[in-house]
Amino acid sequence: MQERSSVDELAEQLRRELDRYSPGGKLPSSRALVDRFRVSPVTVSRALAQLAAEGLVVTRPGAGAFRARARTAATATGDTSWQEVALSADGAADLVPRSVDASGVLVSLAAPPPGVIEFNGGYLHPSLQPERAMSAALARAGRRPGAWGRPPTEGLPDLREWFARTIGGAVTAAEVLITAGGQSALTTALRALAPPGAPVLVESPTYPGMLAIARSAGLRPVPVPVDPDGVRPDLLADAFRATGARVFVCQPLFQNPTGAVLAPERRAEVLRIAREAGAFVVEDDFVRRLVHEDAGPLPRPLAADDPDGVVVHVSSLTKATSPSFRVSALAARGPVLQRLRAIQIVDTFFVPRPLQEAALELVGSPAWPRHLRSISAELKSRRDTMTTALRLELPDLALPHVPSGGYHLWLRLPDGTAETALTTAALRAGVAITPGRPYFSAEPPAGHLRLSFAAVAGPQEIQEGVRRLRTACEEVLQPRGAGA
Repeated sequence: MQERSSVDELAEQLRRELDRYSPGGKLPSSRALVDRFRVSPVTVSRALAQLAAEGLVVTRPGAGAFRARARTAATATGDTSWQEVALSADGAADLVPRSVDASGVLVSLAAPPPGVIEFNGGYLHPSLQPERAMSAALARAGRRPGAWGRPPTEGLPDLREWFARTIGGAVTAAEVLITAGGQSALTTALRALAPPGAPVLVESPTYPGMLAIARSAGLRPVPVPVDPDGVRPDLLADAFRATGARVFVCQPLFQNPTGAVLAPERRAEVLRIAREAGAFVVEDDFVRRLVHEDAGPLPRPLAADDPDGVVVHVSSLTKATSPSFRVSALAARGPVLQRLRAIQIVDTFFVPRPLQEAALELVGSPAWPRHLRSISAELKSRRDTMTTALRLELPDLALPHVPSGGYHLWLRLPDGTAETALTTAALRAGVAITPGRPYFSAEPPAGHLRLSFAAVAGPQEIQEGVRRLRTACEEVLQPRGAGA
């Protein structure tokens, strides 16, 4: 973080001084900038690259950096309004509109403005990521024989074997495909299992990215309510009978956003209900490696107890490493595996071999179990810090369940609270939060918030973020003119 701050500061200083140079004029050498600002050569290189990306300077290898010349007048913008008609006409015959709304996903991907505390993040803060171990793994991977060649389309055999072992049960390497992140795996699964216009059963609430995948594929998400023990089997059976759906997507472990774990007595029931309906269960096991140290033994993936090929399993390394470490697995049994494989080949060919090799190096290193133990303890500590702060500062926000895994809390707002108004007020107060509405495929029963404790710098930032959220709540929840 210190290096990143130094880069930003140097880039800002150079930006202010650019007027000293005529267009095309040469800036001081990198060595001169190192001596003048007392920073490292890497900091100078990154600051100049930042200005080059902004179009302010031009760097020429071996020659140096130069102030960019003024851009010529932009070519007149064409008239693209015809596309509104073309895109609408293209979907006129669709049973379900296939327009893509990525807003629910972007909430957790977009970086907040400087100074805003990131309670909306969906990934580990850089201080929690195994950056040194990943860098070492990538360096070792690049030196492996054949590392830059074409990998098998299904993925490297050793990596497929590793994922099969982590899933457990009778799952074999031959039943695993390596994919480029969980989002890609879910997209492949839904495209393989349901034709456009078909219903797909989803937990309610559920991950907005999955709803976006379903809708962009022309599918109809049908909600099945979740309680503290996971999806309700009675309502799942009713939904299968009412809709004729052939797919149910679920997160049995630390469900997003509720944090619920599917109860032991419900696991076999869910599989039985799906099997009797002739349907697949897509198991998104996205956060198994972010278990908190007080969780106790974890239940096995549903796929480990499924001999009949009901479950299509998705698991990923991304959440426990970095948003850019996009390596995941699809596991399935029976003829559906060939369809999944064919769709993945058509869409992406294969996951780049250097990334697969790096994944093997990482999970096979002593640093991997140390990292998992470290984040297990750290996430529990952060969860407890946020839970305590919320109960002290914001007792009116209901916290029905404190999860023992994952990276966020799910809160219910007082009746009548406007989520949009609270989200806007929170941003003004300096904290970014995630509203609950995008997590529901139909009308939500109440207003909610999802607060992440993994994307911030540490406990002090969590406490400060909750204090800022209290300021926003005082603005939105209290009637105008009421006392504090």
